[in-house]
Amino acid sequence: MSFIDLCQIQATLFIMILAGLWLKKKGYIDEAGKRSLTDVVINIIIPCNIIKSCLIEFNSSIFNTCRDIFISAVLIQIVYLIFNQFLYNSFSEKRKKVLQYSTIVPNGGFLGNSVAENIYGPLGLLYASFYLIPVRIVMWSSGTSYFISGTGMSKKKVLINVLTHPCLVSVYIGMVLMVTQFQLPLSIKNAVTYIGSCNSAMSMFVVGTILADVDIFSIFDKDAIKFSVLRLGILPLIAYLMGVALHLDTVGTGVAVTMAGMPAGATAAIFAARYDSDAPFATKLVILTTLLSMITVPLWCYFVG
Repeated sequence: MSFIDLCQIQATLFIMILAGLWLKKKGYIDEAGKRSLTDVVINIIIPCNIIKSCLIEFNSSIFNTCRDIFISAVLIQIVYLIFNQFLYNSFSEKRKKVLQYSTIVPNGGFLGNSVAENIYGPLGLLYASFYLIPVRIVMWSSGTSYFISGTGMSKKKVLINVLTHPCLVSVYIGMVLMVTQFQLPLSIKNAVTYIGSCNSAMSMFVVGTILADVDIFSIFDKDAIKFSVLRLGILPLIAYLMGVALHLDTVGTGVAVTMAGMPAGATAAIFAARYDSDAPFATKLVILTTLLSMITVPLWCYFVG
């Protein structure tokens, strides 16, 4: 795929983001509507999209790459957790929490799945789903603990929350369907396919509603710019080196790099506001890295090939 094609894909996604921004600005989507839209995307559209990506012919090569993608994601999360032990010690406690969380949690669910599917097709979406499993585990354990000092959430509850997440449940279902090659009734298959096909537009609408609430000129914070270099440059480079070391194929390496190069997760701003951290700074991180990723993601994908 040429660099121009990659840029066109990003431009298409960005136009859909602008559509979501416009809907929020015009009042067609209010705060309650934004929360509802987010719930619909997480609980039904993305899960259907993941299952749809599994409705392909299964072979050992796909299984091996899924395994290696998962291992790569685990190793990368370990690197991120090590970084968090020393990278941000000079920052205020409230800002430090935001930076630590944003390092381990990219916007993979909303933006990453859509980008992986649009660039690499159904196989790319399948690999992205496996990459996100360790991310979600760390997100709901270590990630949450950054904001909730001495959290009362038991390990059992964390485990249940992770294992029953709709996106992970859809991975279980999709893997069973792919390995067994079980054919769903046509009506169910069509419903899953049609709902899953809404993912790109609906996910970009959600990102757009987040953008709508921020003064664009306020996002160029010095610390936010430095973090953007880390999030969009250094972390995907680590993912690329990891992919080379694990001998991932081109699509597998591309997906790993793409997912690692996603902007800061929108939940950073949500948690920061809920637990009295630096919410304005968290919002700046989300917005700035999201906008810059429209440039950096095509560059990384072109580099990987």
